[in-house]
Amino acid sequence: MKVLIVYHSEHHDNTKKLVEAIAGQGDVTLLNASENSNLNWSDYDLIGFASGIYYQKFHKDVLDSAEKNLPDSKKVFFLYTCGVKRNSYTDAIRQIAEAKKAQIVGSYGCLGFDTFGPFKLVGGIAKGRPNDEDISKAIHFFSEITEES
Repeated sequence: MKVLIVYHSEHHDNTKKLVEAIAGQGDVTLLNASENSNLNWSDYDLIGFASGIYYQKFHKDVLDSAEKNLPDSKKVFFLYTCGVKRNSYTDAIRQIAEAKKAQIVGSYGCLGFDTFGPFKLVGGIAKGRPNDEDISKAIHFFSEITEES
């Protein structure tokens, strides 16, 4: 199975740690959403969107890439890292995927070290995350969705 993961990872490379670990699990291409690319997304069997959480949603570059490049009726999944867990973080990317008639096969989120805004004053939250257990769970999540797809 040929997999593309479109990601954005900025402050502490929390999300990048997850996608790089997953990339070692098979035929996975990583695409930084902030960079220009000539990849044909139609060539992939499964497309993942991965991001840290910015203002309660995926980074704008990931959302814009999905809106512009996601072919209709693709299988997709979501990965994210955040300072505080909430259920609504995938709402915006989910809306884009649903508008493109994508089949959403799963979502995985974990804590990530966060020093944005007021968290900087206290030295950040979720220190040491994602940790080895979070990364292992992300790999397990990926293995499960690729077995089912």
